[in-house]
Amino acid sequence: MLEKIEITFVLPVLNETESLKQTVDTIVRLAGEHVRELLIIVADRTEPESLKIAEELKQQYPDTVRIYKQQLPRLGGAMREAFELAQGTHLMLMATDLETDPDLIPTFIDTMQREECDVVAGSRWLGAGGFEGYGRMKLFLNYLFQRIFGLLYHTRLTDLTYAYRLYRREVLTGIAWEELGHPLLLECLLKPLRLGARVIEIPCTWRSRQQGTSANSFWQMATYLRIAVRTRLMSSSRLRIAQPQ
Repeated sequence: MLEKIEITFVLPVLNETESLKQTVDTIVRLAGEHVRELLIIVADRTEPESLKIAEELKQQYPDTVRIYKQQLPRLGGAMREAFELAQGTHLMLMATDLETDPDLIPTFIDTMQREECDVVAGSRWLGAGGFEGYGRMKLFLNYLFQRIFGLLYHTRLTDLTYAYRLYRREVLTGIAWEELGHPLLLECLLKPLRLGARVIEIPCTWRSRQQGTSANSFWQMATYLRIAVRTRLMSSSRLRIAQPQ
């Protein structure tokens, strides 16, 4: 018997408009009965046109779309709040700028059901995956980072920084998160790994966004090393939120 999968799709929005609409329409069309909710997260700096599109989507899918204004700062803060807000049995991290291909959602779901794993993670370095519109130097540095992280964590996973992932919700529950910026996207894979989560990768192709501007940069990526080393050296007891005595 296949497990029950009801997904909270976490969709952070800053300056996306048509790509946001295309992402939401594709999720609803392809994920079908597996959609529990579409959690659109907005911030003080979300552009008015993006807010307008989000409201239109809420009117179009009133039983599915939920708009939440984040309280914690930056992307990592938004993700941390989403982990607490999610109502589904599973939680999916993806972008709203089409850098994460929404057409692959059925593959994520099928893999989760077939493998009975804890996390299905998209990989740009696996098989048919790849990069489109990625500079050569940035590509080399990304490969270098993946190799460093793989050696540091003794894992054969090929892409630990691409935040296109489907989680069992409980995998993200009770963990002591630290990051508020983009490095949270690495932290929320490394800490479950340290706690024994089983992760299966599927190939994905990253495509440069055609709309809006990215909030990430190489220098932000370089800060991933800090949380990677810190998490590796941390005792397993400190990975979880301390329970009151």
